[in-house]
Amino acid sequence: MSLNSQRLHPHQSTVMPPAPAPRHYERLLQRCADLPPARTAVVYPCSIAALEASLEAAHLGLIEPLMIGPRATLLRLADEGGLSLSGVEIEDASDDASAAAKAVSLVKQGRAALMMKGSLHTDQLMHAISASGTGLRTGQRLSHVFAMDVPTYHKPLFITDAAINIAPTLSDKRDICQNAIDMVRALGIARPKVAILSAIETLNEKIPSTLDAAALCMMARRGQIRDGMLDGPLAFDNAISAEAARIKGIQSDIAGDPDILLVPDLVCGNMLAKQLIFLANAGAAGIVLGATVPIVLTSRADSAHARVGSCAIAVLLAQHAASFEGRAPQ
Repeated sequence: MSLNSQRLHPHQSTVMPPAPAPRHYERLLQRCADLPPARTAVVYPCSIAALEASLEAAHLGLIEPLMIGPRATLLRLADEGGLSLSGVEIEDASDDASAAAKAVSLVKQGRAALMMKGSLHTDQLMHAISASGTGLRTGQRLSHVFAMDVPTYHKPLFITDAAINIAPTLSDKRDICQNAIDMVRALGIARPKVAILSAIETLNEKIPSTLDAAALCMMARRGQIRDGMLDGPLAFDNAISAEAARIKGIQSDIAGDPDILLVPDLVCGNMLAKQLIFLANAGAAGIVLGATVPIVLTSRADSAHARVGSCAIAVLLAQHAASFEGRAPQ
């Protein structure tokens, strides 16, 4: 199965043409071309789609998979899907919880530089990652970023947080914002533009997200958020469209050109990302930040493009971290 192959999404109408290969993900792959594959703990890939995605990433030279799950099940699924696990190391784990725990242990032992979610539930994986004393937490807050490839937008678009932090406080949003800025900088954008979303672009005490947006902008001015340009509150239309902002009389260096959309909460972010995926044929790679290693977090409904794009981003992040620390990536 090639990255350039076209596959109808399982929930996509048969009258809708398949989405074109995401252009931004192809550029990510080009940037990874000269990098060595990253040893990746693939956690409980107990579906043909999960196996196929990790093997495709390996075929493209992005990762060296270390699969963690019930060996007999993995071999059976590979046979059913016409896939080869020849040469792939498998760590036997009887169920999803033990696979997640074993993956965390292998990362802590230095046997993997990345982690990739297979077919287990996100909560199960995050429980093992965030466990006090035994997980992979750092001083940073764990947060999620969708790296969107939207056909109607002129550059990659990053949405945060739409998968982990349900109702983030102002302090949480500061960390979520900084995580996203640091990630986008690692991908080559020196000073990312952050649009802080709400329903309106003016302050209203009845809409707390407008007050949070203003506070975050002040935090950036005072150095509590670094290396990014922030503006908000901005409604989605005047964040994305410079013309919409002009009509409303909004003067902003961010309007029409954000790199990052910081959403009010998980519900808003999740709905926004999925609307772009299913109505605008967008690709959506998913990465968890704030752990000791980048974590590829994809949905069971994600396309091969999205899964491979997620791996490419994780590899670039691991390479950036290794370069910063002055060591070679594993």
